Amino acid sequence: MPIDLILRGGRVIDPSQKLDAVTDVAFAGGKVAMVGSELKAGPGTDVRDVSDYIVTPGLIDLHTHVYWGGTSLGIDAEEFCRTSGVTTAVDTGSAGPGNFAGFRKHVIEPSQVRILAYLHVSHAGIYGFSHRVMVGESEEMRLMNPIDAVKVAEANRDLIVGIKVRVGLHASGTSGIVPLEIALEVAEEVGMPLMAHIDHPPPSYEEVLARLRPGDVLTHAFRPFPNTPATAQGTVKRVVLEARERGVLFDIGHGKGSFAFKTARAMLANGFYPDTISSDVHALCIDGPAFDQVTTMSKFLCMGMPLPDVVAASTVNAAMALRRPELGSLKPGSAGDATLISVEQGRFDYVDAVGEQLIGDRKIVSEGVVIAGRWWHPKQSPKFKQLAG
Repeated sequence: MPIDLILRGGRVIDPSQKLDAVTDVAFAGGKVAMVGSELKAGPGTDVRDVSDYIVTPGLIDLHTHVYWGGTSLGIDAEEFCRTSGVTTAVDTGSAGPGNFAGFRKHVIEPSQVRILAYLHVSHAGIYGFSHRVMVGESEEMRLMNPIDAVKVAEANRDLIVGIKVRVGLHASGTSGIVPLEIALEVAEEVGMPLMAHIDHPPPSYEEVLARLRPGDVLTHAFRPFPNTPATAQGTVKRVVLEARERGVLFDIGHGKGSFAFKTARAMLANGFYPDTISSDVHALCIDGPAFDQVTTMSKFLCMGMPLPDVVAASTVNAAMALRRPELGSLKPGSAGDATLISVEQGRFDYVDAVGEQLIGDRKIVSEGVVIAGRWWHPKQSPKFKQLAG
């Protein structure tokens, strides 16, 4: 098969292969063809000089809201991905069984960017989320729709990767743990993982974790007090350690109100890294404090998490959470997605969900993406010299 594209001479960081080396990456037929030095180009090969940049597998943002036009919190996935280096946006519960068909037809299918979804167990997903209206969908038990959620999940297994539920004072009011138990029944019935949102109690962090199964994801895992995974003494709660031991996954899901530097510092100091780093980008946080995926990654880099681990949490770890091993890797035969980043040195101002400022010395910048084996960038940037084949 002829080679369509070669990224020449970049620093390739691919945690799925424990690879960190200066080398080439070639793409053919929409997939990764090979990784190696001085790969030979054909007469029609697009060869890009990326020697000043880092090449990673296509970034996966495990927590986004991209039902643009269908919900008030949705953003445009393609616009977001062009600027943030994301090649797979995972929508987490914007749509439920009552409106997933519209999400699929009008947003997911026309998108050049890959969009996967966790289906909300509530009938219309997260429908009441804006600057002026804030209605917790899990508060209204009449909206819980487990029977249709099973039907829709079964009919859309190519796109639906799991079941979503939001619990906490803002999302489920006084319904407590009940929406989570309903969602777990659906996830069990369809054989999919569950992603659980948590905010203020009730229920407690401990109550939610106690019910999650191996492979389930707790998002907003490094949230501020209350319902934080760290004790007042700066240690990791025992229930958190026990949940990780049995295979529960911890996702960042930064968003508008769900990530605190104080919590992250305590967790990282105890060697407890997040399994996945995600932005929870939506209309109310895309202009801050979350901004995008690379900004969220940058915060962890500045707090001392090594770059390969930050990349892993946004690539191979996310792919494993999705049960999509063809993603998040540059192994030959994997999906032909890659992200080009640089790490700028300087003085950068970061903010968390409670307003704490952090001055960091590094910033991860998205420089371009490859989707389905093709150069995909807002413009033909002069940064990436096109070499002769």
